[in-house]
Amino acid sequence: MTLELLIVDDSPIARAVLEKALRLSHLPLGPLHQAADGAAALELLARTHVDLVFLDLAMPGTDGLEVLRRMRAEPATAATPVIVVSANVEPARVPALNALGVAARLQKPFRPEVLRRLVQAVLGVRHG
Repeated sequence: MTLELLIVDDSPIARAVLEKALRLSHLPLGPLHQAADGAAALELLARTHVDLVFLDLAMPGTDGLEVLRRMRAEPATAATPVIVVSANVEPARVPALNALGVAARLQKPFRPEVLRRLVQAVLGVRHG
């Protein structure tokens, strides 16, 4: 089984760092999709199944919280696990994130081994 993942972040550098860390993780990876904003993420999710979404909260236009709300409103993505990747999650946002079923939060910057363990825990996979 390979994992199909989506990285949503408006920073190309942040997307590249996360992709590199995932590729070095020894997880059974399939396609790694990327979206530079929330609207592009929602469009991709409407036509492609993914096993896990890495989601930045602070994005212009459709921000991460709105992406989460829309994902949860759609039957096809209502149960898709989401890991919020952010430099700083405001404490006031935590209840909303929990209510929207965020699987975990990953603090930027992160160590690759922390990322691997988090993905393993969320998806119940072992590294290969």
